[in-house]
Amino acid sequence: MTASLGSTGSPGSTATAAAPQDGGARRRRGADLIVKSNLLLVFLGLCVVASLLAPQFLTGRNIANLLQQSSLTGIVAIGMTMVVLTAGIDLSVGSVAAFGGMTVAILIGSGVPVLPAILISIAAGAVFGAIMGGLSAYLSLPAFMTTLAGLTAIRGLTYLLTDGKPAEANASEGFQLLGGGFIGYVPIVGIIFVAITVLAALVLRGTTFGEYVYAVGSNKEAARLSGLPVRGVITTVFAVSGALAALAGVLLTSRLTVGQPTAFNGLELDAIAAVVLGGTNLFGGRGGVFGTFVAVLLLSVLRNLCNLLGLGSFFQMVVTGLILLVALVLNMLIERRGARA
Repeated sequence: MTASLGSTGSPGSTATAAAPQDGGARRRRGADLIVKSNLLLVFLGLCVVASLLAPQFLTGRNIANLLQQSSLTGIVAIGMTMVVLTAGIDLSVGSVAAFGGMTVAILIGSGVPVLPAILISIAAGAVFGAIMGGLSAYLSLPAFMTTLAGLTAIRGLTYLLTDGKPAEANASEGFQLLGGGFIGYVPIVGIIFVAITVLAALVLRGTTFGEYVYAVGSNKEAARLSGLPVRGVITTVFAVSGALAALAGVLLTSRLTVGQPTAFNGLELDAIAAVVLGGTNLFGGRGGVFGTFVAVLLLSVLRNLCNLLGLGSFFQMVVTGLILLVALVLNMLIERRGARA
């Protein structure tokens, strides 16, 4: 009898215990889904509001210009996302972008063919990023300080290239189309932005290196003890960030046909804002580039709407800051609720 009761009671108790666990798992999955999709819902809602307040918002020309204007910041923000995923930060991206734009203009103006000039400029950005990432990784210097030093030094070097004067890029029409051309209503620079986003997502989610990036950001010491090449991973993501920043500079020079040493002032703040708004944890280990992609578009739509409504830049700064703050608070509350479930 005792054995019978035990055998009968055991499945019942297991089923009873499983029900709350299943319910908790469903709630956690629901919370995760909300966290992942809330920014997209906000973006879509903002687009609806923008179309109602400003009918010209949905015109093909306006959307094309919006994508073109947001793509350069977006390309830089993708590189910044990879750095932040390792619990780092890169404050030098604006200076590196300006240096890349000036370098390609000077090289092309000196008679260097377009493709080598582009590759040299991007490689220079990668070298700058690798140096700052290497200093942070191998000497245990705070990334904030190394890249802050890079922000100042590289900007100064950019001014020294031409004594602070713009550099003409007398290039072919093909080079100009790279940053300023369209395929129909779709800007070529927008296609580059999308392609880089997809490629970065595939690397982060589908390769061993991507796993290393998340592991280093989640727990650097545990990753080191597990035998992962922590220093190499950190150096690499900074090199990628520098290369993408330089690419953004090249694309701006392509569109303007001139290199501007003063370009991209404050770009690092826009990139960091997009990364954080996109849901990437500033302490590393959680997030992704698709969230950053949506955040870049959201911020661009917001600024575009303010311009269409004739609102000043100061007002835009206030609204952008408030939206960023609200998004951070909502993400925190949803995640805490999911954890309690």
